Amino acid sequence: MTYAIQWVRSLLFSIQMYVMMFVLALYYTPRAVFNRDYAFHGVHTYCRYVRWSAAWMIGLKTEVRGEIPTDEVLIASKHQSFLDIIMIVSEVPRPKFIMKAILRFAPILGWYGMRIGCVPVDRGKRGAAIKKMIADVKSGAQLPGQLIIYPQGTRVAPGVERQYKAGVGILYTQTGQACVPAATNVGVFWPRHGIYRKQGTAVVEFFPPIAPGLPTKEFMEKLEDIIEPASERLALEACFAG
Repeated sequence: MTYAIQWVRSLLFSIQMYVMMFVLALYYTPRAVFNRDYAFHGVHTYCRYVRWSAAWMIGLKTEVRGEIPTDEVLIASKHQSFLDIIMIVSEVPRPKFIMKAILRFAPILGWYGMRIGCVPVDRGKRGAAIKKMIADVKSGAQLPGQLIIYPQGTRVAPGVERQYKAGVGILYTQTGQACVPAATNVGVFWPRHGIYRKQGTAVVEFFPPIAPGLPTKEFMEKLEDIIEPASERLALEACFAG
């Protein structure tokens, strides 16, 4: 298949993906206002739809490996594009994110993010936001579920090195929760920017949880030692040359 044909298919896929977001929001939002379970049902339905439509529209299949976290845990995941968000949210029962504060104002996404318990973080005020979130978790104000955080703080393309930030270590230490590492190769197929999507099989892989109680430095080293080599392995599996 030529690049031009795949690009057009990718464009059509992207358009219908956002149209379906609007259609599902029309159905779920009135219900989610009164019952939070409908918000979770809505985001699960949408994410599973995106995975299904990607498979037949652009030839991009998705696979989630490892044991799906269902307890109240942290999930520390490699973040390469919107697709790893889609894949994780489609599988875990009560997903919630530490997200950029500006996303609160994004149409549909912002409202649903707040409704399922995502934690908005202001740029430049991350420390204060983390302190508030930890206080909320300890007081029971935050909804129980799987709190997803990206240790590098942003999308990082395959083959690019970026330092792990301290926030995930602080959360792990102060909440006393286990942390489930997750690796991915989605950026090989669905890049950070642009329309073009490649054919193949994108993978998110969960690993056994890191039990609570490790010193922060030891935890951070262990987390990186799990996620980075696994993401490199998955990229090589997808024939990424770096």
